[in-house]
Amino acid sequence: MTQSIVDTLSSLKVIPVIQINRAEDAIWLGEVLTQNQLPVAEITFRTPAAAKAIKLMHENFPELILCAGTVLTPKQADKAKEAGASFVISPGYNPTTVDYCLKNGIDIVPGINNPSQIEVALEKGLTLLKFFPAEASGGIKMLKALASPYAQVQFMPTGGISLNNVSEYLAIPQVIACGGSWIATSESIDNQDKQAIANHIQSIHSLLKNKG
Repeated sequence: MTQSIVDTLSSLKVIPVIQINRAEDAIWLGEVLTQNQLPVAEITFRTPAAAKAIKLMHENFPELILCAGTVLTPKQADKAKEAGASFVISPGYNPTTVDYCLKNGIDIVPGINNPSQIEVALEKGLTLLKFFPAEASGGIKMLKALASPYAQVQFMPTGGISLNNVSEYLAIPQVIACGGSWIATSESIDNQDKQAIANHIQSIHSLLKNKG
């Protein structure tokens, strides 16, 4: 992954994790994200609409940093890259998918939640990892314990993170950004509730500004 993308993620601090059921919703959703100064999205491959949604966002909002989440197979990784995703994220460490991505020039952030998985990732030269599921895996206390012996690793925790605890995760120096599904929920997207999503984004900006 380019340092430019890492730096941008680090400056934005929060990544909306989005499950989209209708690909066409990607257009107005991309508009809401850009208008509210959060130009990043993780579109999860939990629905058949994912690849097309990424493609529509990429074509209409090239300034957005787009990543594909819940990438479980090499085929999904290919689809994500073809659609315009800058990188892919997996919930766990699948050696087959990771090796395929590394061999084919697809940037991947695999999921980990223990030291053994971190060391497997380090052997492959991967130093940006997803801590997932964050809260269920021990939360902030666990992540601090994992981060301590691996100073070269940066983390993107996801899973159970909300406005109530995101600042605590971001206070860990090795955390560059947190993934959050509360920002643009499936319900708010299905209902095309632009204001609810905008309100969540503005709440994030306010929180980070006050903490800063």
